[in-house]
Amino acid sequence: MKTRDANTRIERDSLGPMEVPGEAYYGASTARAIQNFPISGLRFPRPFIRALGLIKRVAAEVNADLGLLDRTLAAAIAQAAQEVADGALDAEFPLDIYQTGSGTSTNMNANEVIANRAAEVLGAARGAKIVHPNDHVNICQSSNDVIPTAVHLSALLVLRDELRPALDELEQALREKARAFHDIVKTGRTHLMDATPVRLGQEFDGYADQVAGARRRIGYAEAELAEVALGGTAVGSGVNAHPEFASRVCARLTELTGISLRETAAHFQAQACLDAVTFTSGVLRTFATALTKVANDIRWMGSGPRAGLAELQLPAVQPGSSIMPGKVNPVIAESVIQACAQVIGNDVVVALGNEWGAFELNTMMPVMAHNLLGSISLLAAVSRNFAQQCAAGLQATERGPELVERGLMLATALAPVIGYDAAAEIAKEAARTGKTVREIALARTGLTAEQLQTILDPAAMTEPGVRGIPGGG
Repeated sequence: MKTRDANTRIERDSLGPMEVPGEAYYGASTARAIQNFPISGLRFPRPFIRALGLIKRVAAEVNADLGLLDRTLAAAIAQAAQEVADGALDAEFPLDIYQTGSGTSTNMNANEVIANRAAEVLGAARGAKIVHPNDHVNICQSSNDVIPTAVHLSALLVLRDELRPALDELEQALREKARAFHDIVKTGRTHLMDATPVRLGQEFDGYADQVAGARRRIGYAEAELAEVALGGTAVGSGVNAHPEFASRVCARLTELTGISLRETAAHFQAQACLDAVTFTSGVLRTFATALTKVANDIRWMGSGPRAGLAELQLPAVQPGSSIMPGKVNPVIAESVIQACAQVIGNDVVVALGNEWGAFELNTMMPVMAHNLLGSISLLAAVSRNFAQQCAAGLQATERGPELVERGLMLATALAPVIGYDAAAEIAKEAARTGKTVREIALARTGLTAEQLQTILDPAAMTEPGVRGIPGGG
């Protein structure tokens, strides 16, 4: 017969008694989940626990206002829940992400921790259950509406506090380079082949615009996430919840956090699927693909320094090789690309997760929450690092402008004057002979050097308009 450790206590849930570490604030349901899910070691991130604590705090306050909870108990629960939100009890949330698909284990983990801590605030021992995890902490709630609400709130908090500031910083760094590089004219590229001239600053304005576009799309995602499932309880019907509970909680959370929240008008949809989470993940995936393009372009423009494009000089942040002395690699850009690949992978899991809304409940909430929040924080960190350690220190070389005059696509400016076919023949001859388009055009057309100076001005070709067409008679 197993003997109980002196450093444990016995708590009970609906399945019966369960041995719990004596100093733990969690109870029997959490202890069972620890045993049931020894899977990955991955935990819900801090923003999620913060959001869950805030929801539990405000729920207690609202339930007291509604006359559903004794005010003394409510005050103790609110204090304990705020401690959860503040991170003081993070060690009491040991459960694996790969658990019950509704997140019930983690909701009960929060209920038990808050109940036992509230009991302690009131002078009772842990496990005394003078504050009950279900009957008091969980009033008007179900895991099925609390967990998706916590996912939405935590995502909104991290988008506001982490990703938006990082995007602002990255866009600013790229805009500053766009201004600094405005006068540098280089060869444009399409299909990896030489194209008409472009300003290096125009390229960087394009990169900054991709970041600005991401911020705009995040606004759409935030509008989707602002609508929460709270109030639907078990299946979306709102059984056992006061009709005013959710709207009051949302209003108070909005006031407390500065994050706009409102109760959904479509409770059955809000719990049967996580469409807003999936949409938000898609927005993050879109930015990840954009950021990959930016980092890869910069990596290519910095390639060399002798045998590559070498149009940019990237900051030398570390030695690049254990065997080749003096080699410096574009390591910051490479870290960005790897992080973005992870975000794209996270999105695949979120999309698959949203398919698993069977009837009245999605059962992939924990992993969807983990991936969504992970993507937000990862993009925030890598964007800020890219801005600080790469974009801010970029320098243009003379290589880009030097190659413009030898560019075959200068012949594009000749087409409106001499026709497409004639301009193409000039470009082909320049390619065969190694001469410039200007040299061939001067020899084969009736255009003067002064006219060609105007027509083949690379800087003028970076702006809209057609130059050099003879006027009508």
